[in-house]
Amino acid sequence: MLRLTDLKLPLDHPEDALTRAILERLDIEAAALTSYTIAKRSYDARKRGAILLIYALDIETTREAELLRRFADDVHVQSTPDTNYHFVTRAPAELKLRPIVIGTGPCGLFAGLLLAQMGFRPIILDRGKAVRERTKDTWDLWRKRNLHPESNVQFGEGGAGTFSDGKLYSQIRDPLHHGRKVLAEFVKAGAPDEILYVSKPHIGTFRLVTMVENMRATIESLGGEIRFGERVDDLQVETDAGGQRHVRGVTLASGEQIRADHVVLAVGHSARDTFEMLYARGVYLEAKPFSIGFRIEHPQSIIDRARFGPQAGHPLLGAADYKLVHHCKGSHVGNGRSVYSFCMCPGGTVVAATSEPGRVVTNGMSQYSRNERNANAAIVVGIEPSDFATYDDSGSPLAGIALQRALESHAYVLGGENYNAPGQLVGDFITARASQEFGDVQPSFKPGVTLGSLDSALPDYAIAAIREALPAFDRQIKGFALHDAVLTGVETRTSSPVRIKRDDSLQSLNTTGLYPAGEGAGYAGGILSAAVDGIRIAEAVALSITGS
Repeated sequence: MLRLTDLKLPLDHPEDALTRAILERLDIEAAALTSYTIAKRSYDARKRGAILLIYALDIETTREAELLRRFADDVHVQSTPDTNYHFVTRAPAELKLRPIVIGTGPCGLFAGLLLAQMGFRPIILDRGKAVRERTKDTWDLWRKRNLHPESNVQFGEGGAGTFSDGKLYSQIRDPLHHGRKVLAEFVKAGAPDEILYVSKPHIGTFRLVTMVENMRATIESLGGEIRFGERVDDLQVETDAGGQRHVRGVTLASGEQIRADHVVLAVGHSARDTFEMLYARGVYLEAKPFSIGFRIEHPQSIIDRARFGPQAGHPLLGAADYKLVHHCKGSHVGNGRSVYSFCMCPGGTVVAATSEPGRVVTNGMSQYSRNERNANAAIVVGIEPSDFATYDDSGSPLAGIALQRALESHAYVLGGENYNAPGQLVGDFITARASQEFGDVQPSFKPGVTLGSLDSALPDYAIAAIREALPAFDRQIKGFALHDAVLTGVETRTSSPVRIKRDDSLQSLNTTGLYPAGEGAGYAGGILSAAVDGIRIAEAVALSITGS
């Protein structure tokens, strides 16, 4: 089979245009084209009045060998790569100890799924609840201001990605096509087939709920065990005569101990108490950079017009997204900082994402339809471990957590101490004037938004950097600095504030048998990359158990 890439056609091309384009590009007769399937479809919107669709196609033809010779020097005509997943090993007939996976976010879910598919019958533990119960608890905060510390946007089956835009794309290097395995498993679990070929696939919260349940059922049918409401409070570590540390199991909050020589740590970036426990247990951690900022909301129609012009609203384009970066170069205290958009949610809502009482955290979420009135994205400033000392000067690798907690606690106070988020109109923020009332843009954050000034919500350097960036972004997307657009704070959990370092075998740098994985360990950033990391970790665990 041939893979033909970079085939461009107008947005509204007729149905038979693709066939004609294939025949023309390959210079073959119709009889030689047996069939074709779409491997990928994206678009080029740089010319808003002439948006193009870009196809990658897998083609069956009677002249394959000849075409490969004729196009030997053409990078856009190649043999179709093998994207099927191949298991690295199988479990032995007798398994002395079952591997443990901590966490059921994308990373833990896929680590558990792959281990189950290879026959290792993993024990999967999650401090939160099953996804439907967790959804009810999450809505309890949004509707009634009742926070459930162990069951919320951050904790529970599906992880933080369940309450997000459901983006399924990433910029990670993936030479083994593990991302394809992720997408294929999602389709088996109920995702639409289109995620296999559209350039920026997404699912949305409601679909993710059912998919997660179906994946759980698959794991259990293969002998895996999933236990909810089981927080891991301690790690059992043994030091041998040579001074090497080895995992020997975990201790649950209930006091139960589970013996294991292989523990996958896929806890997500908000498991702060787990990070504290690991540090106390001597597991090697280090502080890592992350970003802080606000959520910004605009009418989705403004973004659609700016990105797609007269073709806004076309069904193949959907709601427009954006990706923006500004490098500050002024003389103020934000000098040298980078400000960028993060986790953009077209046609979505801003949601309360705290997991600790007395704190306010924002995040973005969309449904599959992406048909809400507002677009939202985080506008964040990159910060380094050297910035953490203002909040914790002990030199601890957990200093970033202290910074997060301080900002989230202050946001709670600014919001009125009732889980409202503090907010400000963009025009007022740029001119450093407190906002009094909303304009044409109504914020979507629940429980609610308390208007005022956000100047104290972030460190001075972050406020100055974002204040410089917003007018610059307006030059890229007309209307971005719209006076009535709404900023809501604070966005602090863009990525993990720590990295749990691992070696070439994907085990902890100083604790054999512990496999730090996914976002919480600092090795992923989103559903797809976390799931791919879960696959890699599962393979490493399986090979270690079998000695392959």
